[in-house]
Amino acid sequence: MGLLLDSFWRAAAYCLRPRVIALSILPLLVMVALALGLGYFYWDAAVHGMRGLLDASAWLTSFWGWLQGWGLGDVTGVVAPLMVVLAVAPVLVVVSLLLVAVLMTPALVALVADRRFPALERKKGGSFIASIAWSLGSTVLALIALVVSVPLWLVPPLVLILPPLIWGWLTYRVMVFDALADHATKEERQEIFRRHRSSLLGIGIVTGYLGAAPSIVWASGVVFAAAFFVLVPLAIWIYTLVFAFSSLWFAHYALAALERLRAEAAAAAPDASFTPADIVSAQGAGASTFDGLAAPAPVVALPPPASPANQTPSS
Repeated sequence: MGLLLDSFWRAAAYCLRPRVIALSILPLLVMVALALGLGYFYWDAAVHGMRGLLDASAWLTSFWGWLQGWGLGDVTGVVAPLMVVLAVAPVLVVVSLLLVAVLMTPALVALVADRRFPALERKKGGSFIASIAWSLGSTVLALIALVVSVPLWLVPPLVLILPPLIWGWLTYRVMVFDALADHATKEERQEIFRRHRSSLLGIGIVTGYLGAAPSIVWASGVVFAAAFFVLVPLAIWIYTLVFAFSSLWFAHYALAALERLRAEAAAAAPDASFTPADIVSAQGAGASTFDGLAAPAPVVALPPPASPANQTPSS
C-alpha cells in the first residue's frame, strides 16, 4: 500500500511538469495540423460529395424542401459541412491519440527513470517487437473476455464491475511491460507481475474509471452542437492527460518495485559474484588479493616427525 500511494502522488506531481503538459497538448496540435492539411486539399470535394449524398435521398429532399418552406434557406448547404466534420473528427482523434500513445509512454518512462532512478541498470529485457506482440496478445485476450462476459452484463451490479476489471487488466499488462521493457529482464518482469498483480490491477481499474471522464465531455459536445468545437478538443486533452497520469503511475510503481527486487536479491546473496573458482584462478595468476580480500597465506610443508626407532636413547 505504501508503494501504491507513493507512486500515486509522484505521478500526480509529475503531471504538473512542463514536459508532461507539452506532451498532453501534442495530440491537439497533431489533430489541428491534420485537419488543416486535409481541409486545404479535400474540403471542397468532401462537402460537395456529402451534399450529393444528402440530395440523393428522396425522403431527405422532401424534408429539406419542407424546411425551406419555413424560411430556413439552403439547409443542405449548412448541414453538409457539419456532417463532414462529424464524420472526419473521430478518425482524426483516433489517429492523433494512437500516435501520441506510441510516443508518450517511452518519453514518460524515460523521464521517471532519468530523474528518480538514474542508477538503475538497464538490462534490456523487452524489445519493441516483443512489446507489440505482448500488447496485441493482451488486447485479443481482453476482447475475448469482454465478448464472453456480455451475458453477465444483464445483471445490474456486474455491468459496473466486469468491463472496468477487464480493461484494468489490459491496461496494467500493457503499461507495466512498457515501463519495464528497458530496465528489467524477463525473469524480473515475471516476478514483479507475480508479486504485485493485485496492486497493478487496482491501478488499471482506477485509471480506467478516470478514462471515462473524457467520454462525458465528448457526449456533451455531441448534445450541445454549438460547443462541439470547444468540448471535443477539451475531451481529447483530458484523455491525453489521464493517459499521461496512468503511464507515470505505472512507471513509478514498476521501477520502484524493480529497485526493491534487486535490493532484496543483493541482500540475499551478497557474494553471488564471488565464487571459489574465481579465487583459484586469481591465485594461479599470482594475484595477492581478490575483490579487496587478502589471498590466503601459502602453505609450507613441515618435515615429518622422527620415528621412535631413530631416536637416540637418552642417558
